[in-house]
Amino acid sequence: MAKNLVIVESPAKAKTIEGYLGKDFVVKSSYGHVRDLVKSGMGVNVDKNFDPVYEVSPEKVDVINELRRIVKKVDTVWLATDEDREGEAISWHLFETLGLEEDATRRIVFHEITKKAITNAIANPRKIDRNLVDAQQARRILDRLVGFELSPVLWKKVRPQLSAGRVQSVAVRLIVEREREIDKFEITSAFRVIAFFDDKGKTFRAELPKRFATEAEAQQFLEQCIGAQFSVKNLEVKPGKRTPSAPFTTSTLQQEASRKLGYSVAQTMVLAQRLYESGKITYMRTDSVNLSEDALGMARDAINRSYGERYHFRRQYKTKTASAQEAHEAIRPTDFTMENVEGDPREQRLYNLIWKRAIASQMSDAILEKTVVTIASNKTNEEFTATGEVIKFDGFLKVYMESTDDENNDDQEGILPPLAVGDDLRLIEASATQRFTHPPARYTEASLVKKLEELGIGRPSTYAPTISTVQKRGYVVKEERQGKERAYRVLTLKDERISPETKTEITGAEKNKLFPTDIGMLVNDFLVANFSEVLDYGFTAYVEREFDDIANGELKWQKMLKEFYGPFHKTVQVTEKESERVTGERILGKEAGTGHTVLVRVGRFGPMAQIGTGEETEKPRYAKLRNDQRLDTITFEEAMDLFKLPRNLGQYEGQDVIVSIGRFGPYVRLGDFFASMKKEDDPYTVLLDRAIELIEEKRQAQRDRIIRAFDGEPEIQILKGRWGPFISYKGRNLRIPKDREPASLTLEEIHAIAEATPDVPRKGGFRRFGAKKTAEKEAPLKKATAAKPVARKAKAPAKKAAVKKAAPVKKAAAPKKAAAKKAPAKKAAVKKK
Repeated sequence: MAKNLVIVESPAKAKTIEGYLGKDFVVKSSYGHVRDLVKSGMGVNVDKNFDPVYEVSPEKVDVINELRRIVKKVDTVWLATDEDREGEAISWHLFETLGLEEDATRRIVFHEITKKAITNAIANPRKIDRNLVDAQQARRILDRLVGFELSPVLWKKVRPQLSAGRVQSVAVRLIVEREREIDKFEITSAFRVIAFFDDKGKTFRAELPKRFATEAEAQQFLEQCIGAQFSVKNLEVKPGKRTPSAPFTTSTLQQEASRKLGYSVAQTMVLAQRLYESGKITYMRTDSVNLSEDALGMARDAINRSYGERYHFRRQYKTKTASAQEAHEAIRPTDFTMENVEGDPREQRLYNLIWKRAIASQMSDAILEKTVVTIASNKTNEEFTATGEVIKFDGFLKVYMESTDDENNDDQEGILPPLAVGDDLRLIEASATQRFTHPPARYTEASLVKKLEELGIGRPSTYAPTISTVQKRGYVVKEERQGKERAYRVLTLKDERISPETKTEITGAEKNKLFPTDIGMLVNDFLVANFSEVLDYGFTAYVEREFDDIANGELKWQKMLKEFYGPFHKTVQVTEKESERVTGERILGKEAGTGHTVLVRVGRFGPMAQIGTGEETEKPRYAKLRNDQRLDTITFEEAMDLFKLPRNLGQYEGQDVIVSIGRFGPYVRLGDFFASMKKEDDPYTVLLDRAIELIEEKRQAQRDRIIRAFDGEPEIQILKGRWGPFISYKGRNLRIPKDREPASLTLEEIHAIAEATPDVPRKGGFRRFGAKKTAEKEAPLKKATAAKPVARKAKAPAKKAAVKKAAPVKKAAAPKKAAAKKAPAKKAAVKKK
C-alpha cells in the first residue's frame, strides 16, 4: 500500500496528478464539497457567535468511508484542492470530517497541473490557511442568513416558493434597471450623409460629420451638391499603434468566449475546468493578469520560433483590481508550443482562444498609419471626411484581435488611394439615410459579468453561479426576441438627380440577451423598497471587500457578520409587520358590455390578465400573459386579445381543432390528443393547416418511439425514452432488465416484470426493475459509530469529539417507523467549534 494519500476535488484532476506521482502516492477525489450547512433550519447559531452547524452531504457517505479506510493505511495525507478560498474550505472540511492529525497532514497548492508544478508543491507544503477558510465560511453563512430570512418574507408578501440571494438580487436589480432605461428611452432620428468619390479611377468612401435633424435639411444639402466641385482641402497622416490586451482573467475569458464563440458563462467555466484538470491550462478562477517567469520564457521561445524575434516584446501586466484575491496567475496554456489540443471541439476552440490571447500579450505592438482627408466643396461650407488605416507592421494582430460589446459601431475605415492637397474629386453618389438613436443595450451574460466586476460585486468563483441562479429561479430569462419592421427614408443623389425612397429594416431583434421576468421585477421592487441597503451596489461591493479583509487576516469573520446581521434582522422584522402584499396589479380598463374590471397581476402560476374582480363576479376570467408581454407595459387591447383563446380552427377527422395556452405553453388539441406548438408558432394567428401539421408530427413522433406493441393490449408497449428503452404498462413506467434485448420481451415476461415491481406512486423517473420498497431514505452519514444525533443546544465539545473520531462509518439502516417521526434522528448535525 502507498504511504501517501493525495485528495483532490475531481476524478479528472486525480487521474492527471496520479500520472505525475510515483508508486508511493495514491490519488483520490472528494467529488467537490463533502460538507455544508444543515438543510433543516438556518444552520447557523446566531446566538452563539454565528457558529455554523455542518453535516456531511448524504451522497458523500461512500466517498468519506473510502477515504477513511485509506487514511488508516497511509502515513501522510496531502490535501491538494484548488488554491482559492473554495478549495481551501474543502481541504478544511476534509480535515475535520476525516479526523486527520495535523502532524500527518500537508496542504499543497498549484496553479497548473504539470509534473513540475506538482513536484514543486510536494516539496513545499504548508498548513491549511484558516483566513481563507474563514472568508469562504463568512460568505456561505452570510448568504444563508440573507436567504433564510428574506425568502419567507417573499412568500408572505409576494408569492410562495420564492427565494432571494444577496449577490443574485443585486444582479437582478441591474437587469431590471437596464430594462426600465430602455422603456424610458425616447428614440430620435437624424439623417447621415455618406458619399463616394472618384480619384483617377479609384473609389473611396467619405462621410459628413454633421447630422441633419429633418429630411428637408438633408434634401437642401444634397441640392447644394448638384453640380458642385469637390477637392482635397487637407490631408493629415498620423502614426499610430495598437497594444495587445492582457492575458485572460476569469471575467475577461467569460466575456471573450461569449463574443467570439457564443458560449454561456457557465459553459465557459465547465470547459475551462476540464482543460485545467487535464493539465492544458492554468487555474481558471483568477483575477490576476500576471504571468510567471517560466511562462514569459515559454512565450518568448514560441514567438521567436514561429514568427521571429521582431514579433516578441516582453510585458508583465499588473492587476488593476485593488481587491484581487490570492496571488494567482493569469489563465494561460501550460505549454505554449501547443497551439491546439485534441478532444472535444468546444474545448479545442476555448483552448485556442486562451493560447492566442496569452501569446499575443507577449508580442510587439501593431504599427499603423492613419490618414484623415478633408474634402471641401465650392457650393457649401460643409466638409466631408474620409479616413483610412494602413497596417505597417502587424505585430500581435498576426495572432489575435479582441472583440467588443459595441453593437452600434457603424464606423468603417478602408484603404484610401494616394491623394494630395488640391486634388480634384468627382462625386459619384451621395445618400442621406435616416438613422435612429439606440437605447442602452440589454445585458448579455458576458456584459453582466463585466458590469459586476466594474462595481466590485462578486469574485471569479461567483460570476457563473450568480448568473445561473437568477435564471433558474425564474427572475431572469435569456432568450432571442424577434425585431419589428420599421420604415426609414433615404435620399440618393446620383447623376445630378435626387431620388427619395422609403425602405424598411428590422429593429429591436435580440439574441441571447437577459430579460427580467415580471416576477423578477416585482421581487426586485419589493426588495429595493424594503431592503435598500442589501441591494445597494456600493454596500454589496463593501461586503466583498470585507471578505477580502478576512482572507488577508485583517478582520474577524464573526465581527463582520455581527455588524451586518443586527440591522438586517431588524429590517426583516419591520418589513414582515408593516409592508403590504404586492402583486404588481395594474387596472387597464373596463370590458365592454359587462363593465367588469380588466387588470393584470402576478398569480399563482405567473403573470396573468383578469376580467372581473371578486366583488363583480363569482367567476372571473383569467389568461396567461405571453412571454414577450410585461405587467407594466401591456395595453388594454393586448390584454383583451389574450381572451380570444381557446380558438376553434375548424374540423379535422370529424373533431374540432382547438388552439389554446396551458401551463406549459401553447398547444393544439384534437379531442383528447394534445400537440405542443413550436416556438415560431403564434396561437393567436396559427391556421388550420399548420395545426394539422403539428398534430401529424406528434403522431409520427409517437409511432417512431414504439419498439414493440402487443395486439389486444393498447396500454402495454415497449418504447424509446430519453434515458433508454422502457416498458409503458397501464400507466406505469417499468425498467427493462439489463440482460434483455427490449424488442425480444414477450407479453408474459412483461406481466412478470410488472408483478415483481411494486406499484408505488411514481415521482418522476422510472420504477426500477425488481426494486424493493423501503420505509425511508437512507440516513445521512454519522460522524462516528458512537455519535448520537446532535440537537441544536448540545454541548460543543461532544460534537467536536464526534468529528475527530476516525472509526469506520456504516450507512444507517432504515429507522423504525416510530423513529422516523423524530427529525433529529435523520441527521447527525455537526457544529463547527
